[in-house]
Amino acid sequence: MTTRRWREAVAGGVMPAPVVLVLGGFLTSPPLYRPLALDLLDRGAADVVVARVWTMDWLLAAWRGLGPVLTRSGRALLRASERSETVALGAPVLVVGHSAGGVSARLLTSPVPFAGRTLNASGRIGAIVTLGTPHLVAEPSTGRLSRVDENARFANEHVPGPFFAPTTGYLSVGSRRRAGRRHGTLGERRAWRGYHLITGSEDPVIEGDGLIPLASALLPGATSLVFDDAAHGQGVGRDWYGSPQYVDRWWPLALAAWQGALAARVERGEGAARGGPGSPAAPAG
Repeated sequence: MTTRRWREAVAGGVMPAPVVLVLGGFLTSPPLYRPLALDLLDRGAADVVVARVWTMDWLLAAWRGLGPVLTRSGRALLRASERSETVALGAPVLVVGHSAGGVSARLLTSPVPFAGRTLNASGRIGAIVTLGTPHLVAEPSTGRLSRVDENARFANEHVPGPFFAPTTGYLSVGSRRRAGRRHGTLGERRAWRGYHLITGSEDPVIEGDGLIPLASALLPGATSLVFDDAAHGQGVGRDWYGSPQYVDRWWPLALAAWQGALAARVERGEGAARGGPGSPAAPAG
């Protein structure tokens, strides 16, 4: 079957280029990720699919939960898998999740139904790269991302850490751009309160990217990369995780994680796509 082509190529010492799926962050919309998509294509991605999750979807998720967002993310994963059949020998997709999108990426791999949805799509995903994602959260969290925090706790219970390693690669990226200080300036105190609401930490100084504390952004057990000055999100004149100078640093690690996972699958004789969003009996990949 066509989906075995990537395995034969890797076994023969030829590694295909990945199709990348970008899962955007809380309150973002797909056009914000167009520059990142173009940068990834320039750096050798076979294709880039940006999930069609819009700001209104996130606003609705604040009261109805992340289930519908996961449905859209799952459909995007299927689109990316279909593109891979055409341009990447059917290889598993490399998923890049920004902020809350990183939580969505992990939930897509869960073998346990989430919000009534059967996901279990780890076989379709060769690597998960998270950029400023709130992996570790307080219980309970009352922060601005409280719904996302609930979903992070679900992921930590059912697919903790690099759960599917080594046949799925993991890379978590964080930043210490903005220190929050309990007794600092007004801006530092504001940052501290935001970080505190997410993690529950009482440390007098908490490092973070301006929104997500560094300790929350690093997935335990996964390969990590920490920037000193990357901002959490996009903004005029702001250098964020998706700015070219940062992509130049995390993309090679992401590619290595993805390639290592494909090699591990070939070594173990694994290549099947273990289910998929809404399709627990998805065909082998």
